[in-house]
Amino acid sequence: MKTTTLILGCGDIGTTLGGELKASGQRVIGVRRDAARLAESGLEGVSADLNDATALTELPDADILVYVVSADRFEEAAYRAAYPDGLKAVLDEFGGRQRPPRHVFFVSSTSVYAQQEGEVVDEDSATVPTGFSGLLMREAEQTLIDHALPGTAVRFSGIYGPGRDRLIRQVGEGRIAAATPTMYSNRIHRDDCAGVLAHLIARALDGEALHELYLASDCEPAPLHEVMAWLAKQLKVEATETIQSPLRRRASKRCDNARLLESGYRFRYPSFREGYAQVLREGGYLQPTT
Repeated sequence: MKTTTLILGCGDIGTTLGGELKASGQRVIGVRRDAARLAESGLEGVSADLNDATALTELPDADILVYVVSADRFEEAAYRAAYPDGLKAVLDEFGGRQRPPRHVFFVSSTSVYAQQEGEVVDEDSATVPTGFSGLLMREAEQTLIDHALPGTAVRFSGIYGPGRDRLIRQVGEGRIAAATPTMYSNRIHRDDCAGVLAHLIARALDGEALHELYLASDCEPAPLHEVMAWLAKQLKVEATETIQSPLRRRASKRCDNARLLESGYRFRYPSFREGYAQVLREGGYLQPTT
C-alpha cells in the first residue's frame, strides 16, 4: 500500500515537493483553496479552506502531513489565521482520527530570530521576535511541539528560485545594498526547500527519530552587498544607486545548518552562486554572448 502525504497549502514549494514524492512512489494529495491550479502538476488535488472546520473533517487520512500554508496578506490577523490557529485546527482534527498521521511537518521561517548584529544562529539560539510575523510563527511552532502528534518544524531562510526574483530585478535596475555596515543575508533555493522536506519525510517513514526543529538555510550566509555585486556582474549591469535596506525588514544574522547536514541532507545549491546561476540561466535573465 502506498504511503500517502497530504500537503496543506500546496503552492509553489508544495507542488515541487509533491512532484518529488510522487516520483518516489508516494501518493500525494495537494490541498488548496483552488485545487484546479494543481492540474498541470499531475498531483491529486482537493479544494478546501483550511480555516473551515467542516472542510477539515472531509480531508482524507494521511501518513504524512505537510503544513506549508501562506498567509494571504502581511497583517497580524491573516498570520494568526494561517499559522497558529490554522495549524492547531489541523492538529486537533487529525490527532483525533482513528488513523492519525505518523508525522507532521510545519514550514516555519527564520523570522522567529531577532538577532541583528551578524550573530550565528541555530536551533538552540534564542527566539525573541519583535514583529508579529515572527511571534506568530514561533507560537505555531510551539503548538506543534506541544501536541501529541509527532511533529517537526522546519525554519526556512529567504526563499528564492523561479518566479522569486525580487533581488535580481533590483540589481537589474542598478540598485545595490551598501557594503557597510555589513548586513548578512541567508537564503535557500526553492528546490532545496522541497529537497529538505522530502529528505526528512523519508527519514520519518523509515522510523528514524527526527528533531523537533531544523534550520534550513544554505551553506554560506553572505553579506547582502556581496550577493548583489555578484548578481550585477552576471547581469553585466553597473550599480547606480546604493540602497540601505533592500529587504522588507532589516536583519543581520548567520544561519547554521549543521543539524540538517548531520541528518544526511546534501544541498543541490550550497550557496547563492549555484542557486542564482540556475535562476538566471533558466529565467532568461542573461544577455546572450556575442
